[in-house]
Amino acid sequence: MEWIRISFGFSYVGAVVLVLLLIPNALWARNQSQGYDPGEENRFLLAMERMGEALLTCLLLINRGLNLGPWSAWSWWLVAAGLLMALYEGFWLRYFLGGYTLEDFYDPFCGVPVAGATLPVLAMLCLGFYGKYLWLILAAVSLGIGHIGIHLQHKREVDLEKIKENNP
Repeated sequence: MEWIRISFGFSYVGAVVLVLLLIPNALWARNQSQGYDPGEENRFLLAMERMGEALLTCLLLINRGLNLGPWSAWSWWLVAAGLLMALYEGFWLRYFLGGYTLEDFYDPFCGVPVAGATLPVLAMLCLGFYGKYLWLILAAVSLGIGHIGIHLQHKREVDLEKIKENNP
């Protein structure tokens, strides 16, 4: 029952996480990869992604149970979420310091495939476990299905394009 309950109130941890997610995405919207075309995205994946984004945005802000509390074994989930978010910011640094290429956008980062999608989803899952917050975990799963699925779809297209270029 504890996993279903929400401690309604503002979550400053959730707000910080949202800022860490939104700033690089806003910058990316103005500096998209050369050749990026979202036109052929799978509608189911897109719906799952949008649903996950909307739910996460709300859920991160309304549960004060995500805020810092006394140290416990569950606190390691928050540490993991923080490390994953640090890697996510590192991924964006690589992208922005590079040539804004699709390869930089979809290549693994620190061994994590499609890191721009995978790292924040994993961070949200860890945050859900830290707060024992089933609704956040379910929203992260929805985001993961859509966001990672779309990124894998685009990566596949980039890889096929590379093959075509190398084998005229």
